Amino acid sequence: MPTTEPLATALLLALFGALLVVSVLFSRASERSSIPVALIFLLIGMLAGSEGIGGIAFEDYAFSFRLGTVALTLILFDGGMNTPLASIREAIRPAGVLATLGVVGTAALVGVGARALGLAWPLALLLGAIVSSTDAAAVFAVLRGSGVQLKRRVGTTLEVESGINDPMAVILTTAMTEHALTAGGIEPWRLGLGVVMQLVVGGVLGVIAGWLGRMLLTRLVLPAGGLYPALTLGLACLAFAVPTLLYGSGFLAVYVAGVVIGNAQFPFRSGLLRVHDALAWLSQIVMFLVLGLLVFPSRLRGVAGTGIALALFLAVVARPLVVALCLAPFRGYNVREVGYIGWVGLRGAVPIVLAIAPVLAGVPGGERVFDIVFFIVVVNAFVPGATVPWVTRRLGLESRDPPAPPAVLQVESLVPLEGELISFHIDEALAVSGARLRELEFPPGAAVVLIVRGRELLAPRGDTELTPGDHVYVITKAEDRGYIQLIFGRPEGE
Repeated sequence: MPTTEPLATALLLALFGALLVVSVLFSRASERSSIPVALIFLLIGMLAGSEGIGGIAFEDYAFSFRLGTVALTLILFDGGMNTPLASIREAIRPAGVLATLGVVGTAALVGVGARALGLAWPLALLLGAIVSSTDAAAVFAVLRGSGVQLKRRVGTTLEVESGINDPMAVILTTAMTEHALTAGGIEPWRLGLGVVMQLVVGGVLGVIAGWLGRMLLTRLVLPAGGLYPALTLGLACLAFAVPTLLYGSGFLAVYVAGVVIGNAQFPFRSGLLRVHDALAWLSQIVMFLVLGLLVFPSRLRGVAGTGIALALFLAVVARPLVVALCLAPFRGYNVREVGYIGWVGLRGAVPIVLAIAPVLAGVPGGERVFDIVFFIVVVNAFVPGATVPWVTRRLGLESRDPPAPPAVLQVESLVPLEGELISFHIDEALAVSGARLRELEFPPGAAVVLIVRGRELLAPRGDTELTPGDHVYVITKAEDRGYIQLIFGRPEGE
């Protein structure tokens, strides 16, 4: 063992731990400034970099790309696991158009704008492809920090679009990178065939991976609860890797697999969701810290004008125009909703990760593209990022859904249990508001087991009165669920 160990490892862990702790602590600033929290992580990485106060010399694009790919895999899998099938069914048509034709249209318009600012066509189209996908996680992080709840249909459209539009951006970026390196470019038919093949292979294998995962989780009884997250982590890795090796879209596959698995009932489900949420946040923090280390502020001065101009063009012209055209055939969206979806299409981690690809491939001007993309992402966090809460209120798109309960009661079990534990929010419009529990008729085997009132946990009694704002937990059999919903309304989280 080298004499420098374990001192060198201790130093590395000290640096990593300090950056991680500082990033999490400074993330509170996003609650007051309405800046996406990921941008805080990115700026901390820059400050710690070779030209910042930390002085950490780092320029390993290959490692950063691999790390970013792993991080995006975990983030997409977590996003899929938290996406109800009902949301997919509700928004798949408009979100699917936005995630395919919308991505292509955005890439084309930004490419035209970049060409007008002096970039050669190959680099301009490559730049457009890199920044063509959106990140709803950034939108919802801003909304959560400001306490604003978005209307269900608009929020679902943004969420599903962001979950399935990354594969198209990856495919376009790969194609445009090849185009920039190939004399005479690539034939349009090859590009179209490649897009179809990647989407079909990724989608089909994602469904297969998801169903196999469901079978394992529902039928396999593991000796310890801690093994279940290890199993789902392995499934996520396989769901990305196998389709990618077979020339499919691994990013689409891992998202689809997450949706299929997340909509099943299996042991420790709620615990697994928390584990993957933590992994997704850790991935996001680490990824943005590393990408921040890659940035050299001295190089940004040379592309500041181009980056700002393209960021504003993307936010004010390209994205809103493409969204309006894509959603025009869907009559369910009014002008305010279309305008909102067009305005809040924030860019996140994917463009910065994709911007590394041309640098690794040796595309002439690749580093300049990387610097411009960084500028676009940062500016996009402020315009429109910082305006998201204000625009949501101004357009009247706040949701009237009840707030999340301050406490969550869950049952963890190694084996499937007969019966369900369901939570309901007591609204003043409900018939049961103001009623006492003994006045309600419950089916045999059904009962209220807990009431959360503010910060107080109440033990239900016959004379307990249900008041507006209460969160009521009811245990019932599956066949009586419909009757319970007639009493208390729609369950929370549905």
